[in-house]
Amino acid sequence: MSMYDTLNSMQQEAVFHTEGPVLILAGAGSGKTRVLTHRTVYLIEEKGVNPYNIMAITFTNKAAGEMRERIDDLVGFGSESIWVSTFHSTCVRILRRYIDRLGYDTNFTIYDTDDQKTLMKDICKRLQIDTKIYKEKSFMGVISSAKDELISPEEFTLRAAGDFAKEKQAAVYREYQAELRKNNALDFDDLIVKTVELFRTDAEVLDYYQERFKYIMVDEYQDTNTAQFQLIKLLAGKYQNLCVVGDDDQSIYKFRGANIKNILNFEEVYPNAKVIKLEQNYRSTKSILDAANGVIANNVGRKSKVLWTDNDEGEKINFQQFDTAYEEADYVIKDIQKKVKEGTYNYGDCAILYRTNAQSRLFEERFVVNNTPYKIVGGVNFYARKEIKDLLAYLKTIDNGRDDLAVRRIINVPKRGIGATTLSRVQTYAEENGLSFYNALKLAEDIPSIGKAGVKIKPFVTFIQSMRSKVEYLTPSQLLKDIIEETGYVAELEAENTEEAQARIENIDELISKVVAYEEGEENPTLSGFLEEVALVADIDDLQEGNDYVVLMTLHSAKGLEFPNVYLVGMEDGVFPSYMTITADDPSEIEEERRLCYVGITRAMKDLTISCAKQRMIRGETQYNKVSRFVKEIPRNLLTGAVRNPSVTKTLSEAPTQSFRQANSKVNPIFSTRNTYETKPYQSTSFSSNTTGKISLSYGTGDRVKHMKFGEGTVTQIVEGGRDYEVTVDFDKVGTKKMFASFAKLKKV
Repeated sequence: MSMYDTLNSMQQEAVFHTEGPVLILAGAGSGKTRVLTHRTVYLIEEKGVNPYNIMAITFTNKAAGEMRERIDDLVGFGSESIWVSTFHSTCVRILRRYIDRLGYDTNFTIYDTDDQKTLMKDICKRLQIDTKIYKEKSFMGVISSAKDELISPEEFTLRAAGDFAKEKQAAVYREYQAELRKNNALDFDDLIVKTVELFRTDAEVLDYYQERFKYIMVDEYQDTNTAQFQLIKLLAGKYQNLCVVGDDDQSIYKFRGANIKNILNFEEVYPNAKVIKLEQNYRSTKSILDAANGVIANNVGRKSKVLWTDNDEGEKINFQQFDTAYEEADYVIKDIQKKVKEGTYNYGDCAILYRTNAQSRLFEERFVVNNTPYKIVGGVNFYARKEIKDLLAYLKTIDNGRDDLAVRRIINVPKRGIGATTLSRVQTYAEENGLSFYNALKLAEDIPSIGKAGVKIKPFVTFIQSMRSKVEYLTPSQLLKDIIEETGYVAELEAENTEEAQARIENIDELISKVVAYEEGEENPTLSGFLEEVALVADIDDLQEGNDYVVLMTLHSAKGLEFPNVYLVGMEDGVFPSYMTITADDPSEIEEERRLCYVGITRAMKDLTISCAKQRMIRGETQYNKVSRFVKEIPRNLLTGAVRNPSVTKTLSEAPTQSFRQANSKVNPIFSTRNTYETKPYQSTSFSSNTTGKISLSYGTGDRVKHMKFGEGTVTQIVEGGRDYEVTVDFDKVGTKKMFASFAKLKKV
């Protein structure tokens, strides 16, 4: 029997069609890697193609390594001549030979992220740019996006005319590129950009590589950006033997520059292209695939295809709606334990997928309580994340100041210009006089060896002392919000305007929610008590041994993976899809979120549980969310359980919350009747002497109002409090919210 007989009919067609442009639309779990490797063998053995003339290109070193290994196993002798590489590695090899034709030396340096940061810092200083307002990372992001689209500094400058902010970005871009050139250096984006420039300006070099790569295969084509598209188009320009493999329904990296139009418009670029659809799935049950098809069919910008399988019908999708996110997490962990105990699955067969990293916190804490092995994949455990450790260090310093490590961690967060030498001298003084590091800082101006540097230390000490004076009358959550506001921690992240910064802000929001949840579960909440509770979770080492642990990861990290038992959590409008997506004017935003949901569903092989909560605490505020629109797009006959929405006219008591310590002591949850309201972002909710009198309202129950963030909605209830009004609004797009009137600043419409 031939090796090709193991392929299904469409896979065979994809392997045997070797000449001219080919678009292979490979659905999730349809065996695209087998097609690529068998196609390579077929080119060599059946078509007589020299291995030297074959190129297989993908995105990551891991993917390239796996492809290389499989090709080597199938091809055997001569396989080393096949060019299997990533985009960036390919371009480095080409530029090392020919970049001198662009005026660079071939021994150019490649700048990593740290090198870029250092250079950008120097440029901002030279151009007298205030980096408290315009962050270096923000400039780096803008420049990277421009290079993804092959926009040169000169073109960027022309486009920026008349826009002050963009003109500043253009000036930085020009200076940045000039410095790279002067240093004979390229950043990672330049590797692609300069190779495209080389091919466009030097016909001899282009012809050499077109002759070298007569047959080109590109994996994960839906993830290519404009620069990568042009690179491949130039390389394949002569022989047109270009085979691209991808799935437009799994294009989820727009934020990294991926351009879905590259795969959607392939036939426009190559009118004679052969399109082959791999729709047979080998991974999942029929129920799971039908659910995925039901969701993704709602996207307009996609190629028509329907996944199917010869696998069993399988269990229906288990849909669970809970009153609170806490109950959701508790259910998931107990369900996993039950299935492991029954022998249905091992821990390693189970995965919990969520939209944002911040959502991991509740699950991590429940895993620790229940002594269940777990691992965060593609991320860091919640309490080990930099921003969380920074803010906890502030709280520890305010609480007692005896934790030298905590004090040293935050002495320059944000930057205060206190040098390592100064800190070393303070440490020496502390040791010589039997003082804690913080107490030595309080005496900094009296330490002879540090001289004028003591002036820089004083504001830090003053801030800590002022926060200590508030401990008795502010709650821990109010203290935390004051720290965030006074230090400008979140403001700095917002100024960066990057995906990474946004994720860190979401983690901080989750920390605030953790503090508020602690307060609601304690009769007499204190800062010391909160830090003690956190320590029980944060200081426990990884529980897992070996590889048998539950995996927690974001949906973006899960792409390309599969698990027998999957939990897709937080499926609420406002969480997934996010508020920003729901309220965006661009319909392509919601389509990208829907593709992400499709990716999540198709990770499941046998069992899929989808869950949501009626109310969830975000940034210390209780938010009432509707069931995700994506859940409602799944055919009802595929779901067990009922899709219910919380009433917007009924007053709901606060969700049952439970502190970590109580859960660990097997104490029943405490039901609190207090409400958590929306506050002005990252500011204390305490009403101090500057709050005088009660505000007056220009609207009443039943009126239509508008909120700056949430848009328009209907006021369903107003409750008079001692200092303010509690207003409940059913917003058209984001569901029901409760908030303080003074902070919400609602306007009647």
